Amino acid sequence: MMKQNELKSYNKLIFPVIEAATEGNSEAINTVVKHYEGYIAVLATRKFYDTSGNPHLYVDEDLRRRLEIKLITGILAFKVA
Repeated sequence: MMKQNELKSYNKLIFPVIEAATEGNSEAINTVVKHYEGYIAVLATRKFYDTSGNPHLYVDEDLRRRLEIKLITGILAFKVA
């Protein structure tokens, strides 16, 4: 079982990575995008129905890519004080 302080630091981006990403470091930007890829996939998930009326889920790749671009644009526009 995780202790309280271990839980708080689990799966967070560290400040130097965020700072490097805002400065345009491509490796840091990729780290941030990788960190959020699961969340982006959830946001881009769509439901469609086959000819029998059965529902199926799929990730809309166009939407996923647009969300990634929006994230990268936001990272580059962010100013660290």
